[in-house]
Amino acid sequence: MTLKEKATFMTGDGWWKTYAFPRLGVPSIFMTDGPHGLRKASGSDITASVPATCFPTASCLASSWDPSLLEQVGAALGRECQANDVQLLLGPGNNLKRSPLGGRNFEYFSEDPLLGGKLAAAHIRGVQSEGVGATLKHYVANEQEYERIASSSNIDERTLREIYLRAFEIPVKEAQPDAVMCSYNRLNGVPVSEDPWSLDQVLRKEWGFQGFVVSDWGAVRDRVKGIQAGLNLEMPGSKAYNRDKIIRAVKKGQLKIQQLNEAAAQLLAVVLKLAQSRKPFATFDPVVHHRLARQAAAESLVLLKNEKNLLPLNPAKKMRLAVLGAFAKESRYQGGGSSQVNPTRLDCAYDEISKLAGPQIRLSYAEGYRFDGSTTPALLAESRKVARQSDVSLLFVGLPDSYESEGFDRSNFDIPKDHQKLVEEVAKIQPNLVVVLMNGSSVSMPWLKKPKAVLEAWLGGQAGGGAIADVLFGLVNPCGKLAETFPKRLEDTPAYPEFPGKNLETHYGEGLYVGYRHYDIRKIEPLFPFGYGLSYTTFAYSQIKASYKSSSTPSVHVEVTVKNTGKKAGKEIVQLYVHEQNPETPRPEKELKAFAKVYLQPGESKKVVFDIPEASLGYWDNLIHGRKVNPGVYDILVGPNSRHLPLVKSVRVKGLNNRPLPLNEKSMLKDVIRHPKGNAYYQTLLQATGLAGAIGKGLKKEKMSARERADIEKAARSLMAFLSELPLDRIGGFSEGKFGDDQLRKILKNINGL
Repeated sequence: MTLKEKATFMTGDGWWKTYAFPRLGVPSIFMTDGPHGLRKASGSDITASVPATCFPTASCLASSWDPSLLEQVGAALGRECQANDVQLLLGPGNNLKRSPLGGRNFEYFSEDPLLGGKLAAAHIRGVQSEGVGATLKHYVANEQEYERIASSSNIDERTLREIYLRAFEIPVKEAQPDAVMCSYNRLNGVPVSEDPWSLDQVLRKEWGFQGFVVSDWGAVRDRVKGIQAGLNLEMPGSKAYNRDKIIRAVKKGQLKIQQLNEAAAQLLAVVLKLAQSRKPFATFDPVVHHRLARQAAAESLVLLKNEKNLLPLNPAKKMRLAVLGAFAKESRYQGGGSSQVNPTRLDCAYDEISKLAGPQIRLSYAEGYRFDGSTTPALLAESRKVARQSDVSLLFVGLPDSYESEGFDRSNFDIPKDHQKLVEEVAKIQPNLVVVLMNGSSVSMPWLKKPKAVLEAWLGGQAGGGAIADVLFGLVNPCGKLAETFPKRLEDTPAYPEFPGKNLETHYGEGLYVGYRHYDIRKIEPLFPFGYGLSYTTFAYSQIKASYKSSSTPSVHVEVTVKNTGKKAGKEIVQLYVHEQNPETPRPEKELKAFAKVYLQPGESKKVVFDIPEASLGYWDNLIHGRKVNPGVYDILVGPNSRHLPLVKSVRVKGLNNRPLPLNEKSMLKDVIRHPKGNAYYQTLLQATGLAGAIGKGLKKEKMSARERADIEKAARSLMAFLSELPLDRIGGFSEGKFGDDQLRKILKNINGL
């Protein structure tokens, strides 16, 4: 390539493709939005798109806790890409949920980096199994919509490593996406599109990323700095605007030609691979994909409440069944913004309920509210009338389109007031009330005690209506569990009141304590805990075993037995958390380390086995800039959700990266006594301060009152506390020069074994 060709190659050819160079046999590749469905623009109108299967959104799919299901959905997306001549899919998204108000929460998996990371990896593997590239986004710390293009996400190193980077590290290492999309925001003041630490040092050098980095659309500020940092492709294309800046920077020596060559080669390798994997005559079966979308949604619905086993409904039983709420006929099935899909078909819940209801069921309907969420006295009166004349009422409520979307955050934590009023009005006259929620993220439920049953249906995609009907009538036993905590109040949430960050600064002040970590450490009772979900059957946990396996890759081997103690076949999501006893540094009360979904017939038992790498038990140590596992005892906790873990087993591990850090002049006296070779020099350094001796003399006085002795002892404790944290380079001053810098350096050399 010529210099001009290389510079041209680094920017997109318009909105959706890379430049082709016929002279060199370099083809163009086409990319589209679509974490949960293909959004390929049709013609020149970028807001219109070709028909494609709209699968459930990420917040819904995550509640399946099922990587194999995510892989199937990813493979289906890959097939649809091939059928539409798309080489790169811009998804999945795996930012974390700091607050339920995040406008794009429906597009992200979880509040937990392990769960989100495993599901994102499965999604990527599925897409790429069809020869289509996946794009992991938005890297990194892009958790709000407000001022997202310019705001700085300010996060300490440990939190960044353990939580926000971890969510990307897992899918990068386990699935190797062909592309990673860098986010709009700044990270600790540095635009991510220009950040060599995150794009090159962490992503490529530490994690071994082999693909290319693409900017979010319009995220590029300084194109030359971006190339130097590790940003390969600018999107959308800026034609000569940034191309000429690259050329000038090379000619002036501001950008090394080797850096440009490396960036171009990384992009070219993926472009050639994806172009060679094109399947020009590929097709997909929309019926089969719709069926998969229905299965995926049904596996992800979460039964939150089911008093007196009101659900499932018996389709053969004589019953007057009322369906209330506009969402039952005008489904709220996806979020707004760049992920909006033009579905191949759209099932509404009312029609699907009608199909499954037997001839003994008399069905009635009332609109209840308009699609925008507002109601009128007439609509309320009609709903009360229809509910009063029914044996069971199914009430559909949730968040209208205008409440959550890319581009803006939610303004409050509640469903519309008119939806709440409808729940309360119907509950007064209908004791057998089932509330079905359609929303992309958690909502408050001040009305929770009033209905007998609540089903979280999320944004279930084009087949979500059928999935709801399947669960309501028991064709599918609900097995979804919450991938995010549902708090009682917005004031209870981790980022309150600082979400969203404003004035271009977003302070992640909650640190490590995101999601269930926050509710655990602060002893706050959530409305529904992380990992929660009911079934039409029951499960029992027993016989936990845990043992430490020492090898080149040490691990903790765990076995538990799960039994279906009910009368229906069902699936249980077994969750394993770890708690470190007596940690040296503050840590969450417990953290999710593994999970498994098991299918059990009534009365059937299965042994569930986990092997937890010892390295995953640790934390990020800012002093060694790496992960550390303290030797000691760790509790293994297993159960159905984060607040109900009936099985506990303790195991002792040897630890990793526990070599003592070298001491230096900035080290403190207490660091000396903690060092294995420091004991021999501690008294010498302590006496050199000239302060410890005075206390000793005072305590040797033969005659003193109890009060005098107490005062001296208190002064001694205070002084020793001060001295223990005294930096070593201050000793010379306190000794008035009797203990010199050369003596200190000699002692440090001996301690460090140099």
